[in-house]
Formats: sequence, C-alpha cells, structure tokens
Amino acid sequence: MTDEPLLRVRSVSKFYGNRIGCEDISFDLWPGEVLAVVGESGSGKTTLLNCLSTRLMPTSGSVAYRMRDNAFHDLYRMSEAERRMLMRTDWGFVHQNPADGLRMTVSAGANVGERLMAVGDRHYGRIRAAATDWLGRVEIAEDRIDDQPRAFSGGMRQRLQIARNLVTGPRLVFMDEPTGGLDVSVQARLLDLLRGLVHELGLSAIVVTHDLAVARLLSHRMIVMKDGHVVESGLTDRVLDDPQAPYTQLLVSSILQV
Repeated sequence: MTDEPLLRVRSVSKFYGNRIGCEDISFDLWPGEVLAVVGESGSGKTTLLNCLSTRLMPTSGSVAYRMRDNAFHDLYRMSEAERRMLMRTDWGFVHQNPADGLRMTVSAGANVGERLMAVGDRHYGRIRAAATDWLGRVEIAEDRIDDQPRAFSGGMRQRLQIARNLVTGPRLVFMDEPTGGLDVSVQARLLDLLRGLVHELGLSAIVVTHDLAVARLLSHRMIVMKDGHVVESGLTDRVLDDPQAPYTQLLVSSILQV
C-alpha cells in the first residue's frame, strides 16, 4: 500500500478566449476513491473532466498520475502515444451517450475484445472468454455476444460500454453523466451495478453529474462547481446534508422541493 494519491491536480484552468471553462482547480484523488463533480449545465464540470482525462489541453496548471511503478508523470508532458496507451490500460472513460464509447457496427463481444487486443492479446479463445465473462458481469446475456450494440436498449449499451472499459483492469475511470438520458428504473439498476463494480475492483473514479442522488450513491467525496469555479468540497454526505455555500444550499433545496 502507498500513502500517495493516484492523481494530483494543481491549479488547472481552461479559458476559451475571455470565457472561463474552469479556473484554478486543485485536489488529490486517492486509490479506491470516487469523486463526484456536480453543478448545473455550464458550470465547467465537463471541461474539467476533459482536462483531467487529457481530452482537452488546459490553459495552465498540471495533472500528475501515479503509474504502476509509483512514479508520478505529468500527463501533459507525456507523448500522445503514451497517453493513448494509458487510456487503453490504466484508464477508462464512460460517456453519457454510449454510442460515443462503442463501435456500433461490430458485435458486443468485439467491442469488449478490441480493448484487450489494443494491449496485445491475440488469443481468440481467451479474448472471447473474457468478453463473455464481462458481459455476464454487466448483466448482458451470453447469447447476445454476437449482436451489435445498435440492437441493444440504451441501458444495455451503457452496460456494454462499462464492460469495454473495465475488461483491461483500469485503476481510474472517468464518467460523464453515466446515467443521463436513461429511464429512472434503468438508472437505478445501472447505479447499483456501477457501485458494486467500483467496490469489487477497488476502482478510483471521477464522476461528472448534475444529479445529486447519483453523487450520493456513488461518491465518497464531491466538489461543487459554479461558473468554472469550485464553490464547495468535502465528504459527499457532509456536503449534501450540511451545505455551506449558498449555491450548494440552492442545489440541495431544489432537489428537496421536487
């Protein structure tokens, strides 16, 4: 075990001309910890997520990731090839729209197996067995392995995207509104599945959501964003049960009034 964080975020800012995407954001993410980033649309939470996951270059600041040899690497000093390999191995990214994270014209099994092939596995039997196992773990029937995602429901597509991301045993998963656009009953099933997998695998995760119920169910800690800035942070239950910032109080009270 190590007493070092998995991710060190220091003074990350992103500007679009004179407009603030996010500004001066710092935190540590620890092994096995789930951090929720919450706020209304336009608060900067997705901009921050994209900066942390190297999908977007920040204007300033640094993001350092602790590799498996325990050495920290500045993500923006790594080569593009090194970052791509990190995304295939140690990281996952679950999109709100599953079609953005899946290949819709190949089979469910191939979607999962491709990630294994990307890290060098070429044994067809082993790849198919792993795909079958992971489909079962995300509650997709084995006999759907050769079906394409376009034949799946939205909830099934999202579960398939999760299997595709987790098959290589990542340590950190980024999630952008993972239950957005799904029916309430489907959301509940997916959240229960995600919570179980995060706990079982000891995953660290950063979850962007506007839904405070999702944040409470999945995360240990949360940061609240408004206009590109962090207005409050702390343990999830503390922030939601005893919000200090006026904006957080407004968010929480709006949920209670529904």
